[in-house]
Amino acid sequence: MLYERWRQIAREFRGETALHDLTRGERWTFAQLAAAGEKDAGASPVIFPQGPDFIFTLLRAWHSGRVVCPLEAGQKPSHFESLPPGCAHLKTTSATGGVLRVVAFTEEQLAQDADNIVATMGLRRDWPNLGVISIAHSYGFSNLALPLLLHGIPLLLVDVPLPEMVRQAADIAQSITLPAVPALWRVWHEAKSIPKNIRLAISAGAPLPLMLEKAIFDACGLKLHNFYGSSECGGIAYDASATPRTDAACAGSPMKNVQLSIGEDGCLEVRGRAVGTTYWPDRNSKMNKGVFYSSDLAEIRDGFVFLRGRAGDVINVAGRKLSPEEIEKELLSHPQVRECLVFGAPAEEAGRGEIIVACIAPNGELTRDALRQFLLERLPAWQVPREWIFIPSLEANRRGKISRTEWRARYLAGWRG
Repeated sequence: MLYERWRQIAREFRGETALHDLTRGERWTFAQLAAAGEKDAGASPVIFPQGPDFIFTLLRAWHSGRVVCPLEAGQKPSHFESLPPGCAHLKTTSATGGVLRVVAFTEEQLAQDADNIVATMGLRRDWPNLGVISIAHSYGFSNLALPLLLHGIPLLLVDVPLPEMVRQAADIAQSITLPAVPALWRVWHEAKSIPKNIRLAISAGAPLPLMLEKAIFDACGLKLHNFYGSSECGGIAYDASATPRTDAACAGSPMKNVQLSIGEDGCLEVRGRAVGTTYWPDRNSKMNKGVFYSSDLAEIRDGFVFLRGRAGDVINVAGRKLSPEEIEKELLSHPQVRECLVFGAPAEEAGRGEIIVACIAPNGELTRDALRQFLLERLPAWQVPREWIFIPSLEANRRGKISRTEWRARYLAGWRG
């Protein structure tokens, strides 16, 4: 199915530019890309697209009928003793505790996610995607690779998203779509290098701070559209509004062809034809028959999805529970807090449960006493962090995520900044 759709796209747009790799200084038309992909991928039952030849390896896998498992640069291939029936694609994802596992998808499920994204976001062939995020990650694969191969939306690839390189890459096209993560949008904004010809700006992979969204809108007139999804089911919600949000918890409205509800545990449930088949090799009840039972605490109000934290991240302070996102929201309203991350850690005092730890990346001079007083004016005293760690920036992991689990593990191992 996927390869047949690709062949139709390649025939329809054969003479037009499909892929332009600016790092290598090479470009391919749809016809040239099709010819390069018509090679045998080899005897291995699973093919691992990776690095500069990602798109070519992917096409050869489709052509040869092999299962695809995208990898980040430097990531080692896994060995699979067996594969689930009907499996065409494996996405790597981190389970609770940071353990790596995969989610199995059929061809139809992959195609549906791409169709949902193109229809919901309004991706257009005359607005090429500027690829600065990893194509191996679920976000990049569904927003860059699949729109190229299944919808004929050209792709401009930039290996290193430095401000000047992004600006030069954008000049190649009259108009562009730019999907990125909040950390990149912040860097480009601070460097005053956001391209003027962006027609669609998307932010995903981590919570988009309201202050950043508003600052870019005020400076450039550019609306950052918040996008919320998961490796297990693809796109979930999208903020299609024309002006900045007023509530950081708002993830947007449900994607087209995606049905959302709240389970008895308060977590979001996602239904649709893009939901993956199963975790592999260890099956899990969190994904079953077209339903993904997420760990995201949420509410649905007036057609919008509001995220209230993750069930596993809830902090227990002497029997009283709260979501770290509530504290982060208030901290990010401080003009000198650029980034922050809050988590719970075991308390030394018996019966207290956990203490609240806050990691702060400041914009200038800032003290813990000032932040503590700032929060005391907005939150109950028991919700104010006991431990404060000041850092230059929040580092994302190799999947582009800022993992609360990983930062908590560093703290428990003795790290204090």
